[in-house]
Amino acid sequence: MTVECTFTLEYDSAAEAEAVAASLRPDSQGYLDIEVDGYTVTAVAHAKTIPSLLHTVNDFLSCLSVAEKIGKGLK
Repeated sequence: MTVECTFTLEYDSAAEAEAVAASLRPDSQGYLDIEVDGYTVTAVAHAKTIPSLLHTVNDFLSCLSVAEKIGKGLK
């Protein structure tokens, strides 16, 4: 069984979306598929069990929070 969770994140610019995605990709290898389409970042987390998915989602949200805070500080 595989479980998935999809996040769709919208930003003010394509550059901001790409910067956030680029900062998330190094930590997501094998656990998240991250794509950028214009102002939108789509991240799909996948795992074999729900507890594993929850762990992946928690890590993703922590990294996302840091990436967005850094981005706001650079504006």
